[in-house]
Amino acid sequence: MVQRPPAGTIPDEPGSYQFKDVHGRVIYVGKAKSLRQRLSNYFQNPVNLASRTAQMVETAETVEWIQVSNELEALMLEYSLIKQHQPRFNIDLRDDKSYPFLAVTVDDEWARATVMRGVKRKGTRYFGPYAQAWAVRETLDLLLRTFPIRTCSDTKLNRHTKMGKPCLLFHIEKCSGPCVGEVTRVEYDQLVRELITFLDGDTDSVVRRLEAEMQEASDELEFERAARLRDRLGAVRSVIEKQQMVLEKDEDIDVIGIHGDHLEVSVQVFYVRRGRVVGRKGYILDKSEDLAPGELVDRILEGLYGDPPPLGVPKQVLIPEESANPALYEEWLSAQRGSRVTVSIPQRGDKRALMATVTKNATEEFARHRLRRAADHNTRAQALNDLQEALGLPEAPLRIECYDMSHIQGSDYVGSMVVLEDGLPKKSEYRRFKIRGDQGNDDFAAMEEVLTRRLTAYVEEKRKPVSERTGRFAYPPQLLLVDGGKGQLGVAIRVLDSLGLSDEIPVASLAKRFEEVYVPGHSEPMIIPRQSEALFLLQRIRDEAHRFAISFHRELRGKRMTTSVLDDIAGLGESRKSRLIKELGGVTAVKRASLEDLQALSWLPDAVAHAVYDKIHMPGTGRGRA
Repeated sequence: MVQRPPAGTIPDEPGSYQFKDVHGRVIYVGKAKSLRQRLSNYFQNPVNLASRTAQMVETAETVEWIQVSNELEALMLEYSLIKQHQPRFNIDLRDDKSYPFLAVTVDDEWARATVMRGVKRKGTRYFGPYAQAWAVRETLDLLLRTFPIRTCSDTKLNRHTKMGKPCLLFHIEKCSGPCVGEVTRVEYDQLVRELITFLDGDTDSVVRRLEAEMQEASDELEFERAARLRDRLGAVRSVIEKQQMVLEKDEDIDVIGIHGDHLEVSVQVFYVRRGRVVGRKGYILDKSEDLAPGELVDRILEGLYGDPPPLGVPKQVLIPEESANPALYEEWLSAQRGSRVTVSIPQRGDKRALMATVTKNATEEFARHRLRRAADHNTRAQALNDLQEALGLPEAPLRIECYDMSHIQGSDYVGSMVVLEDGLPKKSEYRRFKIRGDQGNDDFAAMEEVLTRRLTAYVEEKRKPVSERTGRFAYPPQLLLVDGGKGQLGVAIRVLDSLGLSDEIPVASLAKRFEEVYVPGHSEPMIIPRQSEALFLLQRIRDEAHRFAISFHRELRGKRMTTSVLDDIAGLGESRKSRLIKELGGVTAVKRASLEDLQALSWLPDAVAHAVYDKIHMPGTGRGRA
């Protein structure tokens, strides 16, 4: 349990504080206007603390702090540390699903419109998010009739450019044909700008332009062109109808709805731009902290706006409860936007009605999440408890590591380490090992090398001062599982004994043949019911370790087997080889090049040009592959 720092050592200044466990892992991050006053609240009779706070203080071993000059800096530092360490006792605002966005790759030579999920990329404008993937695809399909920019991949664009023939989308007027020069750069860029303007919510100017062009075509008796413009205008109006008008005024606001209990909270955000709902997003929040309603709102604001949101920070953010420090968050959001931002509770009118709608969405999503989560959470907890009992472990194995090997007749030998924490995969902790020694077909030797490397790294980390630990391999598993039978278990026991970790890390092995589980000190396998959740958990992590090892093995084998006639030429490294292939138009073109063609490349030395020419024209090299 963490001890109270000596009197007078905690500064009476703003800053961020971090509680750490016995392994030096950050388990809680907070901020304070006065570090002295805030930290004093933790060091009192545990009976007077909220249950989760008391558990955090009991788990912590040390407390540290970083002093800053004002509250705003403390807020930004706190967010940065939470994002870096992901402490277990801080609330976790996570997407309840991966929402699709309509994206425009404005940094490409010919901008592309597409549907994207996941991590945002630089040089891309995002619009949405949309609740359903079919909704964004339908919207994009309608908009392409009016703004026919490309949706194809770069590979397809380059292929049709070389062929000199456009694809089907050009013929059905859903692409302007940049691959074959059917549109100028100026015209294309204008289409992209108009699409972005429309998606930003400025729909009136687009409608007026199409109406004027349609009337002009009709007046000039160009009826076919007028008909095409009429169809485009209809497509635009269909998209506008799909964007619900919720405010009479032309306003930009984000509306946050919250509903939950003492364990979890559902958060729904509606993005309103120019009075229309242009996107929505949902989150499920684990309430690892004991927070008052205002503090919960502050945490949600930090999670939503800590990283720049896809549609930017609006002029107004509507919240269901009063912030614990509204002035601080208004200052923070205003600094991000570059102009005044207000954070308030709607009191009447359209905004209050919209808040009720968003809150209703949060309530319904919370009910759906509970139905999905009930069995899942209880099952994982039951599996861990059953595993503790079946294997005689000192505690439920909240962190399990599993190891597997993969090779083909001793070549491309690799090992994998996968991690489950609280019964869920933690992929950021997965590790891959390329076997260094010449093990032949000896799985035992390969397993010993992998375990020795991983556990030696843990021992070395443990010897360092807490402040110097890097985090890689810094935490021991509460169950070390190896794929195999008694032989693999013996290897694991031998490695643990040699490093003095036998009393600290429990170990077991899972054999594939009969799904038998072996533990030290027992010649016979442990009996775990075939249909139990504990055995299913072990099977799942074993299969994941096998999949991870296989994927790494295939990657290495693929790299080794992909050869080229241009490999191993003196003076022709990867950069020169790539440039040579690019400038001449492919490996086949390089093979056909004469010596004079190669020497004509000013950046390629004559000696290297001779070496390339000689290698290509050597007997037996004419069928090399890139």
